[in-house]
Formats: sequence, C-alpha cells, structure tokens
Amino acid sequence: MKVLIVASYNYGKYSPFVSEQAESVQGLNIQIDYFPVKGKGVFGYLKNRKGLLKKIEEYHPDIIHAHYGLSGLLANLQREVPVVTTFHGSDIHSGGIWLLLSKICMYLSAFNIFVSRRIYETAKYKKSNYAILPCGTDTHTFFELPKDEARNDLGWEQSGKYVLFAGAFENKVKNYALAQKAVTLVNGCQLIELKGYDRVQVNLLMNACDCLLMTSDKEASPMVIKEAMLCGCPIISVDVGDVKDMISGIVGCFIARREPEDIADKLLHIFELRERTDGRNRIIQSGLDLSDIARRIQTIYEDVCRIHAKNKYVV
Repeated sequence: MKVLIVASYNYGKYSPFVSEQAESVQGLNIQIDYFPVKGKGVFGYLKNRKGLLKKIEEYHPDIIHAHYGLSGLLANLQREVPVVTTFHGSDIHSGGIWLLLSKICMYLSAFNIFVSRRIYETAKYKKSNYAILPCGTDTHTFFELPKDEARNDLGWEQSGKYVLFAGAFENKVKNYALAQKAVTLVNGCQLIELKGYDRVQVNLLMNACDCLLMTSDKEASPMVIKEAMLCGCPIISVDVGDVKDMISGIVGCFIARREPEDIADKLLHIFELRERTDGRNRIIQSGLDLSDIARRIQTIYEDVCRIHAKNKYVV
C-alpha cells in the first residue's frame, strides 16, 4: 500500500507528531511519501494544488493522509484518491471560517480522525466514518532517568525548584501570564520555557524538572502531556483537551482551576512529595505507544482502500 502524507512544512520540517506517526506506519509494510504544503491561509494552501496533482500522478498513492483541516481540504480537491484527514485541534477550535472549511473537509474525506473526543464534540460531526485516535508517543525517545543525573547534565542546582512550562512564553494560547502569576506565589520557584530544544533535550528537561505546568486556553490532545507521563514527570494542568482523562487517578498529577492560588497550592504539594509518577504505565496500558497507534491507522487505511475499491467498480 502506498500512502501520501500531506501536511504543512514550516521551517524546513514537518511537525514531529506527523513524521513520527508516518515512520511508525512505514514499519508495517506501508510505503510512505510526503507532499509538503508551503504557505499560509486558504489562498496559500490553494497555491499547492498544482504541485499536489503532479505528485499524485508521479507517486500513484492508494491513500492520501492529510493532517489538519486545510491540508485535508487541499487533498480533497481531487476525487480519484481517497483522503484520510486528521484533525489536531486548532483547525476546529479556531471557529469561524476555519471550522467551516474543516467541516467541508470532513464531509469530503473518506475517513476522519479526531485526536480527542472534545475536538469531535466541538466539530459536531454526524457521520460514522471517523475515529477518535490520539497521536502515539515515542516510548524510546521519552523515558525515565535519575533526576539528579538529569540536573547535573543541565547544570541545575540539585535543591532548586524547577517548573517546566508546556510551551513558548510568547504563544498566547499557552497563557504564560497565568503560569507566571502562580510561580511568583512560590518562593524560589523557576519557570523554564519549553522552546528551542530537540527531543533528546526535552526528555532531559522532563526528568530534571519537578513538574510540567500547562495553563493553555485551548488544546486538543497535547503531546507534551503524554511525553511527560512517559518520563514519570508530575503534571499540573488546567482542564483542557483530553488532559483530565489522561492523568486522572495518577498520584502526582493534578487538574487545577484557572487561578494562580490553586496552581501554587498544587506546586507546593508536588515540591513536598518530591516523587515521580506512574504515568508511563498509563500510556502503555492505554495503547498510546507509537506502534499501537500505527496498527490502528493501518486498519483504517485497509478499510478505506477496501471501500474505495468496492465503490469504484460498482456499475
């Protein structure tokens, strides 16, 4: 089976969760190639149509797997190759014209994947050709390390209080202001920006910090939460996306109100406990390893191909 991945290509690379998923599926005797979508906005995406048609003619894919609604809409401008579209959140949560275009894409696609139930419910999609399927996490890249060793590697003080912020400070959706207010209520606490690191460095940060803090206004199924769980990193998060479902019942992981005082209280509790969590087992038991998700995607591809072939030859 030949699959063409259609996804935005920014700063010379695809999003890690796109490339990691594609590589994991490729290990199941599925041939993968990519079409990079370059440009922004509706018209920026539409400019890629000619190049995509040329790529389809050259590669002859059995399926196109598009990531995000606009990529899916672009892929569906042709009707010869069935399209599977994965919706990651910003394409749905943005509302307005973006949600409208994403809904058009849903009804054109042969199959739709929503990375969280909340996204699916927001989209209010009524047909049956969909699955709720989070992106898988890489258990080989993210793993537990001794906290003291990780801190030594980073040059951190062993007795310091370090909180890893789940994103870049300037990203307004991440709500840095709320995190900063909470941290200032805890003496000696340092907030570390998660920006500009490669995957190996992120693994080190998650093992060295006391906890991961997420204060986002909007999320879908944030990968950073699952990656932190694989590292046994304590987590404090507001109720956003599927985080509550992911960390529910795990000792050392908390859902906080969107109030600095409540977040600060939970930070103090984590500093008191000074223990790692059992999040890694939750990820594995929930079938959220990359290889588990890859097998489920393989089944989706096979079903779409079978239905497409059946419809194609109906007289």
